[in-house]
Amino acid sequence: MTGADTMRARVVAAARSWLGTPYHHQASLLGVGCDCLGLVRGVWRELYGGEPEPTPPYSPYWAQQGVGETLALAAERHLVPIDPLAARPGDVLLFRWRTHLPAAHCAVLTEPDRILHAHDGAAVGEVAFTGWWRRHLSHAFAFPELDP
Repeated sequence: MTGADTMRARVVAAARSWLGTPYHHQASLLGVGCDCLGLVRGVWRELYGGEPEPTPPYSPYWAQQGVGETLALAAERHLVPIDPLAARPGDVLLFRWRTHLPAAHCAVLTEPDRILHAHDGAAVGEVAFTGWWRRHLSHAFAFPELDP
């Protein structure tokens, strides 16, 4: 196993440790509450320590307000952009709900056909990376130290 493989396994294990954490908008507390961004922030903290920048307050509907690719631009500042079709377990995926809207949801790819994410009304869960999710995939990123 290479160093990158070990790091990918650490990302997946860190993400899976959040399974069952209830959804809570803007939160990022393992076992207490998180949203999709809070999940990724929590994985980052487990891997690297403190977060790379403060997260400003945001509305649950920020993406529909036409603010641009806020989530993707933030990811680009700290993660390594990769071709979404080349994503591997341990990578962060971003999704658009509609083609004309910015990416507004994130998940961690845990297996080639599974993602782990937090969504309103449910606990963090691992689900099939189905055709619906694949059609809404807009960006993919690797954590630093992973081979893109």
